Amino acid sequence: MQLPPKVTPRAFERLAEIGAGADGKALRVAVEGGGCSGFQYEIKLDDASGDDLVLEGDGQKVVVDPVSLPFLAGAVIDFSDELIGARFVIENPNATSSCGCGTSFSI
Repeated sequence: MQLPPKVTPRAFERLAEIGAGADGKALRVAVEGGGCSGFQYEIKLDDASGDDLVLEGDGQKVVVDPVSLPFLAGAVIDFSDELIGARFVIENPNATSSCGCGTSFSI
């Protein structure tokens, strides 16, 4: 059994700050082919679908589709607010390498 991804309290807090749950939206984290390392993350506000894994906290939701789930097993979804910018970030133990942009990785 694969461990589902975890969402940090900071990521849920940021979703609350931007009003995602109040608008009925969830943060969708998906993996698709492409990017400079073979796979890339797609992170966006979206509606939850019936077959999504739903991770809830702080009245907010993060959803992952069943195709992306194996790529995100044991990953940590966080929110980073640094000088280079504020963004949702993914610490993925499945990625053997990642690119400097932080959105592309290989397995």
